[in-house]
Amino acid sequence: MVISMKRILIIEDDKEIAELERDYLEINGFSCDIEDRGDSGLKKALENDYSLFIIDIMLPGLDGFAIISEIRKKKQTPVIFLSAKGDDIDKIRGLGLGADDYMTKPFSPNELVARVKAHISRHEILTMPQSAVIKIRGLEIDVDEHTVKLDGKLVTMTAKEFDLLLFLAENKNRAFSKDRLFDRIWGMDAIGDASTVAVHIQRIRDKICVNGDKFIETVWGVGYKLV
Repeated sequence: MVISMKRILIIEDDKEIAELERDYLEINGFSCDIEDRGDSGLKKALENDYSLFIIDIMLPGLDGFAIISEIRKKKQTPVIFLSAKGDDIDKIRGLGLGADDYMTKPFSPNELVARVKAHISRHEILTMPQSAVIKIRGLEIDVDEHTVKLDGKLVTMTAKEFDLLLFLAENKNRAFSKDRLFDRIWGMDAIGDASTVAVHIQRIRDKICVNGDKFIETVWGVGYKLV
């Protein structure tokens, strides 16, 4: 899925790497700005609206740790750190300061694009205004109380079953692959694989099926959607 015209700020002093990142992101429908200094990058980050920041740690002016410390005082925009240093201490420090992800150079440009898409989508879902109750035929999903009812009767669901059902309900009639759903609900670093999505979908269907209406349809060759 291509997310079109989302703005990305790349703060990177290696021109070749910055242009490589920009080229791959623009091919995938993003708009990119590049800053090669930490101080000017921070100024641009704070003064403009971006969907995500890609920040190198070692920069002239200000390092990446100082930049994210200032960003997090005002914004919760997703941040991906890129660094030639793969030390655990730097990863722990970066994530502790509020980074959403950490990649070590050299990196796969395609993997970077995939992570950018995943973090932007996750942030949009988390910040999206949600109605208290989603109603679909006899199904009621209470977002605040974290409950599901079918024809007025409470349906017991695990946390992951609820999250999966809620995500599909918030994106009615849109088909998502098992891989996309796994990344969304379980997270990119979760232990397991996309096959668990099919298991959870079947469990949800068993719990909410009424008069042959399973609510969630299989889209062959694609994945699943809630109709």
